[in-house]
Amino acid sequence: MFENRKKILEMLADNRINADEAYRLLSVVEPEGSAPEGAAEAGTTAKPRPKYLRVTVRPGPQHEHDDDAELVNIRVPMSLIGSGIKLTSLIPDEARAKVNEALREKGIDFDMRNLKPEGLEEIIETLSELEVNVASAKEVVKVFVE
Repeated sequence: MFENRKKILEMLADNRINADEAYRLLSVVEPEGSAPEGAAEAGTTAKPRPKYLRVTVRPGPQHEHDDDAELVNIRVPMSLIGSGIKLTSLIPDEARAKVNEALREKGIDFDMRNLKPEGLEEIIETLSELEVNVASAKEVVKVFVE
């Protein structure tokens, strides 16, 4: 595959093809999302971008067979989270101040003005490392991204 890429780049340098044609040829030779040749050997495999935020709750070991045990399985698309962040810019200042005050009353020092669409990539990157596991005799709770 390396030789094919090299030939395409040489054709571009010799003006036998234009940049758009080179791009199309390269995308055929190396489909989008595939790691460049040699990346796996160098140990630099990229982590896939998370698509979902998951929350699961299942019965703990002592309650697995209870008939009234509740199961929760929530899968939220990351795109929905991104849309929510974009929608925060539409919240009127008065409502935002009330939300911030309510959060402070609950001990959460957070300002809704800090949620900006520009920071979405950073939030998704941070969430990609998220994993919360809580286990008790009664239930097992997991929050993670996939």
